Amino acid sequence: MNWQICAVQPEYLDDLRQLYLESRIQTFTWLDASTFKRDDFDSATAEEKLLVAITDGKPIGFISWWLPDNFIHHLYVDPRFLHQGVGTALLRQCLANIGRPARLKCLQQNTNALAFYLAQGWRINEEGTSAEGAFCLMVFTG
Repeated sequence: MNWQICAVQPEYLDDLRQLYLESRIQTFTWLDASTFKRDDFDSATAEEKLLVAITDGKPIGFISWWLPDNFIHHLYVDPRFLHQGVGTALLRQCLANIGRPARLKCLQQNTNALAFYLAQGWRINEEGTSAEGAFCLMVFTG
């Protein structure tokens, strides 16, 4: 698989909206997917920094973060490209651009993501509950 990471470009936005929608529908099976909209991507990533993984000119994943708080808000990989190093590369590139401690929130029912972050050296700092369910607030100091 030949892919690269780059800054978001306007021509990627439609594909990113679709990737965000499809990934959420597939991942968050315990939530009401009828409330998910294509344009949720725009409001969910507004004013955030973004990096995109692309292959053949098409996005296959993205990461977004809120720089003032070193808070990673989103990390999504097209389900067809999971377990190929895309998420790890996006996370590493993001971490190279933010301060420490870096933080993120991961829903506990998203067991694949939780295991991924723990394997990448993140630790659970606290737990809480949101409208989407129980979550872990995670930190990375490395």
